[in-house]
Amino acid sequence: MTDSSKLAVVISCYNYESFVERAIQSVLSQGRDDCEVVVVDDGSTDGSWDVISRSGVTAFKIENSGARAACLYGLDRTRAPFVLFLDADDELKPGALGTIIDRIDPDVAKLQFALTRIDADDNVISNALPALEDFRSRDDLVRHVLERGVYKSPPTSGNVFRRDLCEFLREATYDQFVDGVIVFAAPFLGDIVSISDELGCYRIHGRNDSGLGRMPDAGSLERDMHRFLARMEHLRAIIRRLEPGQELVDPRKTFYFREHKFCLDIASGLLPRLTALPVLLSELAGGPFAAKHKLAMAIFFSVGTVLPNNGGKALLAYRLKTGHRSVLGFAKELVRWRVPLRS
Repeated sequence: MTDSSKLAVVISCYNYESFVERAIQSVLSQGRDDCEVVVVDDGSTDGSWDVISRSGVTAFKIENSGARAACLYGLDRTRAPFVLFLDADDELKPGALGTIIDRIDPDVAKLQFALTRIDADDNVISNALPALEDFRSRDDLVRHVLERGVYKSPPTSGNVFRRDLCEFLREATYDQFVDGVIVFAAPFLGDIVSISDELGCYRIHGRNDSGLGRMPDAGSLERDMHRFLARMEHLRAIIRRLEPGQELVDPRKTFYFREHKFCLDIASGLLPRLTALPVLLSELAGGPFAAKHKLAMAIFFSVGTVLPNNGGKALLAYRLKTGHRSVLGFAKELVRWRVPLRS
């Protein structure tokens, strides 16, 4: 640790013995003397701490408290003005730290970069989802957040936050994770720098909290919706402090919430309401999505509304699968299930 450090990488680990060494080495191997590295073992019960201890990196073992608390513990043991919270099952690619450090300055509140999807054995599953564009912006993203509650952002390991922004995490007692309120509060504090290059790897291995690669689970979808509502109330309070007069959208009227409600109905064994379809399609048409994505989502909503529940679950599982997806793939899924339409 030096006073000239420009970036801190905080790696939080809970029972990722198989991956944490790769995460640590992906940072150390870049040989940056302007980057702090701290690893926090969040009460792992496997051999993670032994692996971490052998790495020689500055590390701490705490009682299991959740990712947010572990990241805050690491944050408080660093001094750099910017922080990257790297999940212990993810990695940075060679040269990533140099690219990041070259693009940050005091006016940047958040930098984001794309992540390649890999499996447990480092095989590439797909390119980044979501794909990111190259830009530096603030006002457009403020508008997106006010109108929709969200903007396109990568998973946790693809974000770099200015230290003052991270202070909002201390208020987020409703959340176990760090990729929530600070992602969407960021444009109210400064510029967002977006890098389309895939500077890191997001590992999908069946134990991800995101649920990617697994059959849809009603419990996790419901949890995500409650988390979104709580985050939006917190974000509303932050915006009122930072920019009085700006008003955040009602979270239950956002596309994000309505889309998740649609998926939750299917995962719960219910049939989505027919009256919800026109609203979803209207918001999708006016949303900031690529034409190809709009078409795929429109088919998903339309077909998912008229299929019986087993067919809807098949389409939902297909949508959440990793790797390549296409309109043709949706059609093949329908043929495979041979399900009738709702009458």
